[in-house]
Amino acid sequence: MAWVLIAVLALGVGVASAFQIRGALEREREFHAAPACASAPVKVSECVWKQEFTVRRADMHNGDRGESPEADLLLPSGKPWHVTFLQTEPVMSGMEPDDKVVGLIWRGQVVEVRDTHGQRQQTSAGPVGWPEDRLGGALACLSFGLTALVGGLWPFFARGNRRHAKAATVMRWHGLGMGATAILTLWAQAANDWPLWSIPAIWGPLALLLLASMTAFVLAALRGELDDDDTPSLAANPAAWNS
Repeated sequence: MAWVLIAVLALGVGVASAFQIRGALEREREFHAAPACASAPVKVSECVWKQEFTVRRADMHNGDRGESPEADLLLPSGKPWHVTFLQTEPVMSGMEPDDKVVGLIWRGQVVEVRDTHGQRQQTSAGPVGWPEDRLGGALACLSFGLTALVGGLWPFFARGNRRHAKAATVMRWHGLGMGATAILTLWAQAANDWPLWSIPAIWGPLALLLLASMTAFVLAALRGELDDDDTPSLAANPAAWNS
């Protein structure tokens, strides 16, 4: 039952991620197409403005589970601006109080922070990279969720059948492998700054190999080739004593 619940949860997350891909793509395109502001915007604007800030506080929350890295930035007027990050590299980890940074403001939010060395890092509000994250998440959750759901429900329809139970186990673990492969592909894409299409291009063939492996092992399990004790014991089969 635990596998079924996990599978349903994964499918829900996968479907939600799939529906968000188009919106994330549109938001990223709008950001890249946004013009530079002629002057500092006084309200939420579609243009992009580079604003100098002074770091007042930077907290990476090392060891604090569930806490995002965060920083308080000060405008020249002294007004504070709170930003959070998804990770600490490459800019957040080097930020110290009184450091000067440049924040990229779009639609009323700081979407990127740049240090004096030219390094740049998106904040949690940054639009770049979200389509890839949503696509990778959808592939991981849907592939794992579908196979885990079938593998989780299978034993309920074949109670007491060890071969079917083993085939269901094989299916569940291969589904976990397909989900993990999608996550690893997403990491590789992000680390190398590959385009969006590289995720399905890399994950697709790997997923097909895993599907072929899963099919072969499921059939082997149903034929009894994965049984640990195919040979009946003499105690369980007294007739074998006379053979």
